[in-house]
Amino acid sequence: MPRLLYTLLWIIALPAVMLRLLWRGRLQPGYRSGIAERFGRYAQTAEGPFLWVHAVSVGETRAAQPLIDALAERFPAHRFVLTHMTPTGRETAQAVFGRYGDRLLSVYLPYDLPWLQRRFLRHFQPQLGIVMETEVWPNLMAACASLDVPCALVNARLSARSERRYLRLITLARKTFARFSIVAAQSEADAARLKTIGATRPIVTGNIKFDMTLPAAALTLGAAWREAMGERPVILAASTREGEEAPILDAFNTHPARDTALLVIVPRHPQRFDAVATQARALGLSVARRSEAAPATPDTQVWLGDSMGEMAAYYTLADVVLMGGTWLPFGGQNLIECCAAGRAVLLGPHTYNFSDASDAALNAQAGLRFETVTEATQAAFELLDDAPRRLAMGQAGKDFAQQHGGATGRTVALLSPLIKP
Repeated sequence: MPRLLYTLLWIIALPAVMLRLLWRGRLQPGYRSGIAERFGRYAQTAEGPFLWVHAVSVGETRAAQPLIDALAERFPAHRFVLTHMTPTGRETAQAVFGRYGDRLLSVYLPYDLPWLQRRFLRHFQPQLGIVMETEVWPNLMAACASLDVPCALVNARLSARSERRYLRLITLARKTFARFSIVAAQSEADAARLKTIGATRPIVTGNIKFDMTLPAAALTLGAAWREAMGERPVILAASTREGEEAPILDAFNTHPARDTALLVIVPRHPQRFDAVATQARALGLSVARRSEAAPATPDTQVWLGDSMGEMAAYYTLADVVLMGGTWLPFGGQNLIECCAAGRAVLLGPHTYNFSDASDAALNAQAGLRFETVTEATQAAFELLDDAPRRLAMGQAGKDFAQQHGGATGRTVALLSPLIKP
């Protein structure tokens, strides 16, 4: 009965969902492409055998890289179908997995209606479904069970806040999470919360994101940017969310040492690139953009990172990083790649979606936490003047990232018995 009510709500909401899709497509045209895929209609060939990985958006897609690389090496006869819910997820897949050619297909997962999910599964007939982190859909899991497609929830995380939400729908949650053959959690705390909402025997494997390697091409690109921009130090505001750029720009613009540094802002969502450029120019700041294919000049005060799939290059360019998603209650962003790049990271108060990694980085002295952007900006300028401390934090970040690796190997060992050679 709970899943039936859930399905009825989906049917009622579908017209509004479609209107929202078209509305978002005004600023991000990717939302208006691939609509047939959202209803389980695919033009791509379905010659397998397939392993299916669901990675909802950018973060999950990047996290899937070491896992897909390891599975591709271990099972060379298999192809991959990588599903998303957002166009930024698909764009990231093209950047990260383009080297796989037609061995990896990147498509949208259908809306969570039973007949659409069964259509998707019958088209690709995956041997195994792998869901990254927390993107769990009740009708999808029921369809997998009815068609005998085993599923694993990997790199799974569940914040206390999300646990409370699931507990409000505990009957539906328990039935859904119990359908996973394997639940591989990032931490003991995640495993305990997942068990509370229905996961059976979750196993702690660690965080796969610690196994991500910085692409050599990105490192080269970041170094080239830095050489072209000269000796001026760089403060990077990485993966910022709506409402965060304005206080970051204000704090930078009013700082007495503003003209001694370059501020690089990389918004998380591409539909907001133009708005952020307008905000910066409204303050009288000189703005250049990555999309203009020219590096920042000595007169540039703000360089807008309006590109996708190049975050590792931006980290390479930076001296100090203000981590987006942490200054307003968005729950934070993944800071592991920043640490692996050896950059000092400054966090805001809101890191509940990445609490374990954030706390561990702070304990390792790889980062600092501040209540406000103004305080963090002041600290960033101080670190620019204190090279020994800044470099020590960067090295602590590298050590922190290396010490927590190995989750990919543990996860592959769990998944392999479910995959036919």
